[in-house]
Amino acid sequence: MRDEVRHEHIILGIDPGTLFMGYALLHTVGQQVEILDFGAFDVHKLEGQYPRLQKEFFFLQELIDKYKPSCLAIETQFVDKNPQTMIKIVHAQGVAIAAALSKDVPIYEYSPMKIKMAITGNGHSTKQQVAGMLQRFLHIPDEQMPKKLDATDALAIAYCHYLQLGMPVSSGGAKDWTTYAKRKGLTDKELTGPNAQLLAALATAKKKK
Repeated sequence: MRDEVRHEHIILGIDPGTLFMGYALLHTVGQQVEILDFGAFDVHKLEGQYPRLQKEFFFLQELIDKYKPSCLAIETQFVDKNPQTMIKIVHAQGVAIAAALSKDVPIYEYSPMKIKMAITGNGHSTKQQVAGMLQRFLHIPDEQMPKKLDATDALAIAYCHYLQLGMPVSSGGAKDWTTYAKRKGLTDKELTGPNAQLLAALATAKKKK
């Protein structure tokens, strides 16, 4: 009932990794978004793939018990030149999914391009560009920005899911990326690179109609 009436969610975003696993928790109520926690869980000092996966599994179960997320959003469709690396990442993804399933948490999967498109409007953005846009959206002070991009990747996944929920509108809300970016103060003059190109293209398309 809580989610249906107030559009309230606690979203757990996970960026699967074999040495560092990015995680982020967002509390959203309508258009209000609050970061509950985010970071990169470090298992690189453990010897062997399976002890690392086990540690990640137990860590995720603890996160779920603590924050009781309404869903898990996770990155999928991995592509890597090294097949062994890709297999290990898929293993980490499976562990995260298993942890969520063990706690009856619904799971949503997003491709890297989908996540980047949702955050920056460009499916080929760099991790740094995604992190920068999230910092502006969520007003994260410089001193609170994590050094590991695994953390901001997880935050991007959680925020992507928030946007996919429909970005509830009641007073001045946004139904598309362009309106949302402008509402957040990201005007055409402030945007550069692919974001400026995207807004310009959308504006031109609207004029032609």
